[in-house]
Amino acid sequence: MRYFVEFAYNGSGFHGSQRQPNALTVQEVMEDAFSMVLREPVALTFAGRTDAGVHAEQMFAHLDITVSVERLVFSAERLNSLLPPSIVIRQIFPVADDMHARFSAVERTYEYRITTQKDPFRPNQVTRVAPGLDFEAMNRAARLLLGTHDFASFCKVHTDVKTTICTVTRAEWGNNVFTITADRFLRNMVRAVVGTLFEVGRGKMSIDEFQNVIDCRNRCAAGQSAPAEGLFLTKVSY
Repeated sequence: MRYFVEFAYNGSGFHGSQRQPNALTVQEVMEDAFSMVLREPVALTFAGRTDAGVHAEQMFAHLDITVSVERLVFSAERLNSLLPPSIVIRQIFPVADDMHARFSAVERTYEYRITTQKDPFRPNQVTRVAPGLDFEAMNRAARLLLGTHDFASFCKVHTDVKTTICTVTRAEWGNNVFTITADRFLRNMVRAVVGTLFEVGRGKMSIDEFQNVIDCRNRCAAGQSAPAEGLFLTKVSY
């Protein structure tokens, strides 16, 4: 049977979500815990991938295993006891065999959180920036992201994707948080968008120049990627 796992993690201590050689990742830690509890090899397919230091308040994965629903749900408590404090399983539930954690998702939402003051209570969970950002200008620029566009200018170069076209339905700043929702995201896209919006907020890039960044489809035209620690995946919708 196929099951979905809803979970969350603090990405500070991981080299991203996706398993990779010679680096600690969320996927590796979770698969090891599942395999130990269920006593069979477990492969998790995540709803998406996050970079090193990026967090997820809501992430989903699916797995195909032979155990009963009752045993797997009961195992959630033991799984959480084996997992580090930085990872928590919220729930495990059966789904149809054709449900896919990544490809069945219709929308994802990210938040990028900033502060202008040193915050000892949220280390590695918020990005500190200098005061004086022009949020009104940043929101005018962010509205240009709405709709269906080619976001190649905000995509990590040499990324193996079939298309760089995405549809953004929300992009706005409020209370030191940038919220963006889209049907899909490219690798490093949100951090590149935020870093470029910082250029607008600092008066180093005009609204017209931001539009040109979108239009030229060239990563070199956009600003530097914002640091990873302020980025959270907050919602995956199916």
